[in-house]
Amino acid sequence: MANRLPAVVVDTGTGYTKMGYAGNTEPQFILPSAIAIKEAASVGDQAIRRLGKGVEDLDFYIGDEALNAPSYSVKWPIRHGIIEDWDLMERFYEQVIFKYLRAEPEDHYFLLTEPPLNTPENREYTAEIMFESFNVPGLYIAVQAVLALAASWTSRQVGERTLTGTVIDSGDGVTHVIPVAEGYVIGSCIKHIPIAGRDITYFIQQLLREREVGIPPEQSLETAKAIKERFSYVCPDVAKEFAKYDADPTKWFKKYEGVNSINKQLFSVDVGYERFLGPEIFFHPEFSNPDFTMPISEVVDEVIQYCPIDVRRGLYKNIVLSGGSTMFRDFGRKIQRDVKRVVDARLKASEELSQGRIKPKPIDVAVITHHMQRYAVWFGGSMLASTPEFYQVCHTKADYDEHGPSICRHNPVFGTMA
Repeated sequence: MANRLPAVVVDTGTGYTKMGYAGNTEPQFILPSAIAIKEAASVGDQAIRRLGKGVEDLDFYIGDEALNAPSYSVKWPIRHGIIEDWDLMERFYEQVIFKYLRAEPEDHYFLLTEPPLNTPENREYTAEIMFESFNVPGLYIAVQAVLALAASWTSRQVGERTLTGTVIDSGDGVTHVIPVAEGYVIGSCIKHIPIAGRDITYFIQQLLREREVGIPPEQSLETAKAIKERFSYVCPDVAKEFAKYDADPTKWFKKYEGVNSINKQLFSVDVGYERFLGPEIFFHPEFSNPDFTMPISEVVDEVIQYCPIDVRRGLYKNIVLSGGSTMFRDFGRKIQRDVKRVVDARLKASEELSQGRIKPKPIDVAVITHHMQRYAVWFGGSMLASTPEFYQVCHTKADYDEHGPSICRHNPVFGTMA
């Protein structure tokens, strides 16, 4: 089967969907996971009325076009990583395949991703859409955390490749800490943190609002987003950082230049403390969310402590970052420092409890950063879908026709290519 066309890899997230062909290093398209449809205000079940139309069924936009389409209503079919509106999702996939990737779905195997704790029913719905509507020859639904682990192999020697590790996956909508042992997610130990990229943007926007005048109100969100992406970093100590800025503002303050979208005039923003206060809400969540006060490093430690004792060392040794909100400078270094501190304190306490009779072996804590972090899930999928064994573990159309969608409830772990 050497002349087979490459598989299609689609990673659907709450904020953005990444899509492309297996074997590439980055996705061809990255679109907001939004879809814009025409909606009438008449009464009745939306889904049923949508099905009864005709031409209007083809009249919709996805991605950036959807956000800019006038007189359409914009929907986000995915919440917290889990698909909620299947009718819209099918149409979303339709444009992904035909309009963006320009693929004939009958010629390509598909690798789709799913969040941790996705329900088996959701996998069945996905299989039905892919096999019935698009008639794909093969489908594999991979867990995002496992793909993120595979993506971190780029920073490893071949002998060190492992599918055991803790994945910190932080995107636009939600942050998960997911322990994976030998390619299997330890579902009962997953924790999610209600702080992610969007919250950092809102927090920076609020700081700018209180201080800066001259930002056009309708552009304040995108200004905050641009400042977050361009200037933010993680600092080792907030108090020292404040002192550093106060001592020499000219050195540390940055200028952001923007254009008012209405009157086309330039405006400039002084960017100061926002640079380190934005990402700092991962480590001091109470700044932005009074209900949640546990720093991300403590969450990571707690997740690993909940796991079976024989995998904990492996989980500490391979903490992998994935997703756009982990891209801040020194983010991994600070997590590594904080987790190491907690672990060492615990070992010291147990040594004192035994009055020095037990000398615990030190625990390695390593946070892995790599070039593919931003699209880690997509890139991991692209790597695995370009191996020959991918085609052996895929669910095929023939299997589907014989057994029905329930075959997709289980997707065997593969990728032990080490």
